[in-house]
Amino acid sequence: MKIDKLKEHVIKCATDKNFIHSDWFIESHLEIVEKLCNELCDFYEEADRDVVNILVWLHDYGKILAKNYENFHKSDALAISKGRELLEDLGFSKDIIDISIKYVELNDKKMEIDLNQAPIEVKIISSADAAAHFIGPFFSLYIYDNSDKSIEELCESNIKKAQKDWNRKIVLPEVKERFKERYEWILEGMSSLNGKYFLK
Repeated sequence: MKIDKLKEHVIKCATDKNFIHSDWFIESHLEIVEKLCNELCDFYEEADRDVVNILVWLHDYGKILAKNYENFHKSDALAISKGRELLEDLGFSKDIIDISIKYVELNDKKMEIDLNQAPIEVKIISSADAAAHFIGPFFSLYIYDNSDKSIEELCESNIKKAQKDWNRKIVLPEVKERFKERYEWILEGMSSLNGKYFLK
């Protein structure tokens, strides 16, 4: 199946030791995104499951190819150009390629547009991608990959990441409801708390 070959290719690229997150990105992020997307497709039956699964393995493809933080600014363009080439090489139809690349572009514009107005497939990948950050060790792994930064810098960066995920990327109400406590826990854990710690 073409999607299986897409998955195999992305896994191979993401485990390349030149990619900064190679030690953990598949198991601790992409496979979680995949599981969340499949659960959400069970709920949103109108979604095109094949397109959603393509988005699972394509949405971070540019970042994987960019390899490191210094080059991540190129990742959106890489996801579009190299993502299209990859889908063509794997034999996907032009219609599937066009819609998948269009949806990757929409997903990448989360800071410019309101994803509440996006097609359901984009809402699913965006919400699942963000929710996956609140599962497992994602925020701790950011600290692991950036051990040269101060604790204050790391905490501030994680707070900003969590807020962007919550405010811009999680747009499905079921995901908001399910992950609210996890979001609040991350904010509390990364914040410099002042005053009372036991009684509020």
